[in-house]
Amino acid sequence: QVQLQESGPGLVKPSQTLSLTCTVSGGSIQTHFYYWSWIRQPPGKGLEWMGAIAYSGSTYYNPSLKNRTSISRDTSKNQFTLQLNSVTPEDTAVYYCARNPDPPEYYSGTYYYDKYEFDYWGQGTQVTVSS
Repeated sequence: QVQLQESGPGLVKPSQTLSLTCTVSGGSIQTHFYYWSWIRQPPGKGLEWMGAIAYSGSTYYNPSLKNRTSISRDTSKNQFTLQLNSVTPEDTAVYYCARNPDPPEYYSGTYYYDKYEFDYWGQGTQVTVSS
């Protein structure tokens, strides 16, 4: 049974960098052919896919966040990490990590998931951006 667990600060000040880690157990993040994503849900809004890192280490980003987002991994710890720069109160959300057996779709220079058919999810962590 694969389990994902998000960790990181619950409160971040505006203009700072948000850093979250997803620790995976029950399976390796290098296992072919899985894709490990960060997804968030602002209060009162729908899910937003932020980006993913593949089993190979390749990364994919939502173009609306690409300039502020970086996803990396530590294979020795079986973790992957989200960094979101220059946060504002609009980045307040519950942040989830999740696994998908399929890569994001690609169209006209844009990566996306049109369906949130992720097979394993973390429980989510609340992040509030406030001074």
